[in-house]
Amino acid sequence: MGPRVPHPELVVVRDEQARPVNPDGRVGQAPQQPDRDLIGPGAESTDLWAQGYFVYDSKKSGSVTVSHLRFGPEPIRSTYLVEDADFVACHQFGLLEKLPVLDRAKRGATLLLNSPYGPDEVWDRLPHPVQREIVERDIALWVIDAHRVARDAGMGNRINTVMQPCFFQLAGVLPAAQAIARIKRSVEDAYGHRGRTIVERNFAAIDRSLEELRRVDVPVEVSAAEAPVAMGNGEVPDFVARVTARLMAGQGDLVPVSALPVDGTFPTGTAAYEKRAIAQEIPVWDPDICIDCGKCTIVCPHATIRMKVYEPDALEGAPDTFLTKSFRSKDIQGYNLTIQVAPDDCTGCGVCVDVCPAKSKTEVRHRSITMEPVLEHRDRERPNWDFFLTLPPLDRDLLPHDSVKGSQALEPLFEFSGACAGCGETPYIKLVTQLFGDRMVVANATGCSSIYGANLPTTPYTIDRDGRGPAWSNSLFEDNAEFGFGVRLGLEAQTSYARLLLGKLAPAVGEDLARAILDAEQSSEPQIRAQRERIAALLPRLDRLDDPDAARLRAIAGTLVRQGVWIIGGDGWAYDIGFGGLDHVLTSGRNVNILVLDTEVYSNTGGQASKATPRGAVAKFASSGKVAAKKDLGAIARAYGNVYVAQIAVGANDIQTVKALLEADAWPGPSLVIAYSTCIAHGIDMARSMSHQKDAVRSGYWPLYRFQPTADDGGHPFRLDSHKPSIPVQDFTAGEARYAILGRTHPETAVRLGALVQADVDERWHYYEQLAGMERTIPHEPEPEPETEAAP
Repeated sequence: MGPRVPHPELVVVRDEQARPVNPDGRVGQAPQQPDRDLIGPGAESTDLWAQGYFVYDSKKSGSVTVSHLRFGPEPIRSTYLVEDADFVACHQFGLLEKLPVLDRAKRGATLLLNSPYGPDEVWDRLPHPVQREIVERDIALWVIDAHRVARDAGMGNRINTVMQPCFFQLAGVLPAAQAIARIKRSVEDAYGHRGRTIVERNFAAIDRSLEELRRVDVPVEVSAAEAPVAMGNGEVPDFVARVTARLMAGQGDLVPVSALPVDGTFPTGTAAYEKRAIAQEIPVWDPDICIDCGKCTIVCPHATIRMKVYEPDALEGAPDTFLTKSFRSKDIQGYNLTIQVAPDDCTGCGVCVDVCPAKSKTEVRHRSITMEPVLEHRDRERPNWDFFLTLPPLDRDLLPHDSVKGSQALEPLFEFSGACAGCGETPYIKLVTQLFGDRMVVANATGCSSIYGANLPTTPYTIDRDGRGPAWSNSLFEDNAEFGFGVRLGLEAQTSYARLLLGKLAPAVGEDLARAILDAEQSSEPQIRAQRERIAALLPRLDRLDDPDAARLRAIAGTLVRQGVWIIGGDGWAYDIGFGGLDHVLTSGRNVNILVLDTEVYSNTGGQASKATPRGAVAKFASSGKVAAKKDLGAIARAYGNVYVAQIAVGANDIQTVKALLEADAWPGPSLVIAYSTCIAHGIDMARSMSHQKDAVRSGYWPLYRFQPTADDGGHPFRLDSHKPSIPVQDFTAGEARYAILGRTHPETAVRLGALVQADVDERWHYYEQLAGMERTIPHEPEPEPETEAAP
């Protein structure tokens, strides 16, 4: 196509990695969906008019954006999506297997493909439908390995400035030389204040792009065999095949209303069928140097690298490539261990490698977990992962849960979420589901955790082999604490009513069984399992009774098993918009567990400052650095005296994290756990997300503690779990763009606020040391929960 064809139409399919990305790691905001003509950078340098419409999905990482672009010499008034595109670009090779990328391409169109395969081998790697469309529509195919160009230029996986020159070279909207000059000026404007190094890296990527662009000689016939799209291990449920798969493929408009659930409910555990395959590298395990620590699995944001402990007999039928080793533990002997990656679900963040302490004594930089090119290992790891899923989970009673190793032998019931690669929030949610997921109810505030927590058509919350898993619901941003409080009151009312009914029916169902259920202790895993067995024995007895009370009891008998209510949300909710409700719930005395995923900024809505944003950090509405100090939410909660409070950072102290969550669940009153959550908005290398958390603790920026209202050590309720700061806080903040940018834009302000930040850290540490040495004169016991009147 030429540059003067009236209204040339283009479709660009890209994932999150290809969106405009600031080199500090923060995802840029693409234009919102307009209802009028959009004048873009191309239109600013030519007399052409431009229109853009951008269709997003709502994943946080690896999400798909379809850009519908039109250019022409006359004003464009089209009110519909591009249907016959002159040019199509696909920025992620794996999307060819997931989406009908070429459905909108007209005959003779141009396809630009970001491909890890060169022009001589890419054809044999294309799926059958893509080959067929290219041949039948006489499409010109061009390829470039944009990820390699970006890596060589020091840009990591940020390929935007690699693909842009290729777009202008092939689409004909602007002459390539003029377009490249414009792109470089836009780089100067956008990133110049971030340092010359960032600008030069972008320039290097731009200059290499056209050198690496290659035309593919398209054969006259299709050579690929037709193959079904992989959607996970085992048989795909009917609903997933008929509805979910079509929604994932972007064909939701074609699904008839009659196929949708009449009550609006969707099945859980469906994120396992997405198989996004967005990683360029995946972790590969070396069992010969593994020390069985479980650190790689506890920090995995997506539950894609997992640990299983099992009896050797379970290996029957394993693939020849399946790796295993003897499991070392003082608690159990004679078991095997495997660390396995899900190759099509891993995002390739590298966090697991960052925390792996097992290093080779003979090979430099080799660890028990090593990132390797996905193309070299995916085909081998797929059958290994499928077999891994068939291994039975370890009995929950065999290993204590208060260790990293013990917790990671448990099955995660939160998997393959759409969170950003390297997300600092999701490891906490995954860990909570491992510890309590078979008996937890979640009230989730709107925010990142609600987006990746229930991103229809799929959800990462799932169930175990017994069909148990978290019950999840999302409330408004401002009232989630009250919502969770209401869930707790509802459960209490149901439990009270169930106990009343069981007492009335005791003669009919058996006095011994009824008394055992009513008097059961449920503070440990064996006790909870025993109660479930008693309930299982009760149900058939109720079925045999011709009594309305028996039917009522059967409907709510499950509430006689201990359940935990978890109120989950980010700092924007807990510190700001929902703080009034949170404060009310903390004073209620009710048994609720509150988990605050503290990213210190409104992450989901674009990086605005919150009351959790620390002094000196740059954020939206604090472009010159936040002047006020961070709100101490933990101190407010501790002041009530009956609230369990913990401040944790899994990358800094994973054992303390596990213990704090267990203590929060065990505390019979309100508990508040504030979890430091590294975020892409901080402007850090997310592959070092957990190491960065460790630096936060080492500097005193994020002290670790646990506050037990009833102390177990002779009256010291406040336990300081981190050591005295060993590095200046400047050593920590210098690694974050949200602090470093202030030094370039307002250097004098940066020096002044930096000194105040260090003073904040020093003063808080001095105060916490004093608290740790104080004894409670009168140990506080939680007040008994008021009886809930049972409904008649």
